[in-house]
Amino acid sequence: MSQSNRQWLLKARPEGMIGPEHFELVSSPLPSPDLAAGQVLIRTLMLSFDPAMRGWVEDEPSYLPPVPLGEPMRASGVGQVIASENPDIPVGALVQGILNWQEYSIGDPASPMPPRVLPDGTPPAMALSVFGATSLTAYFGLLKVGQPKAGETVLVSGAAGATGSVVAQIARIKGCRVIGIAGGEDKCRWLREQCRIEEVIDYRHQDVAAELASRCPMGIDVFFDNVGGETLEAGIEQMADFGRIVLCGAIAGYNDEHPAPGPHNLMKLVTRRIRMQGFIVIDFLAEAEAAYADLGAWVAAGEIAWREDIQEGFERIPDTLLRLFDGRNQGKQLLKLAAPT
Repeated sequence: MSQSNRQWLLKARPEGMIGPEHFELVSSPLPSPDLAAGQVLIRTLMLSFDPAMRGWVEDEPSYLPPVPLGEPMRASGVGQVIASENPDIPVGALVQGILNWQEYSIGDPASPMPPRVLPDGTPPAMALSVFGATSLTAYFGLLKVGQPKAGETVLVSGAAGATGSVVAQIARIKGCRVIGIAGGEDKCRWLREQCRIEEVIDYRHQDVAAELASRCPMGIDVFFDNVGGETLEAGIEQMADFGRIVLCGAIAGYNDEHPAPGPHNLMKLVTRRIRMQGFIVIDFLAEAEAAYADLGAWVAAGEIAWREDIQEGFERIPDTLLRLFDGRNQGKQLLKLAAPT
């Protein structure tokens, strides 16, 4: 085992696009092997990258406190337990949790997100992709907040992403008409051929507002929005009476130096009695086991396709985060640090 713990620390808060210059690579001492009761020492194997991480570095209150300057960047991941004072988490077990941008961390059962032992045989990449937080976000956001009914029209922006693709496929499984918005022919082809989403709009080559007006003369019943900005405004314009808008993210504006004006057609929410609601997946963690059971059944039946974009190397961590915002990533963005032993 290495005698040092490499970490990427948050060096500066970005104003505009986030990049490697906002982080600093350091080598720190290993966490103390003298663990308290219930704690485990974890070696990081794989890290997850999500658009929400851009918000975690902002110095403002949110559902999680901002990442402090000079501290390791917050991130979820999968690791292997190399020392344990927890009888329920033995040495050698693979666990999922908040491990941060570092090679070693201490998992504590008293933390808000304690380490969770992976089911036997679950590969780290699968635990963070189709069985990860993005899929839980898709499941609860669509079914609990959007509440779709068979036969309704469901619009999904960012539909080729890790969250959006699962949203679109669950809507299909539930008997809805699904329209996905994605960027580029490769992503649109994948949605049609692998996810079986028949109606796809390529925002890079098609006018989203015009396409929605043409395709949805009776309106959109549920709009699951991951993008915000002009896409949100276009979706609002075509919502049906008593429609539901699920606000999951607004990646279009995460790296803006100054907040863009909001949608100009919010009065449609009044005249059409539309419900627009944001949510955070941690609100539903008490129901996670039911979600895992449904997702597992759908994956086993071949009803959900997914893609993993796996980078490698500790030095590439900051650049891998940037892939989420410059369009390079294809599917769930991950980075491999080591293999389990």
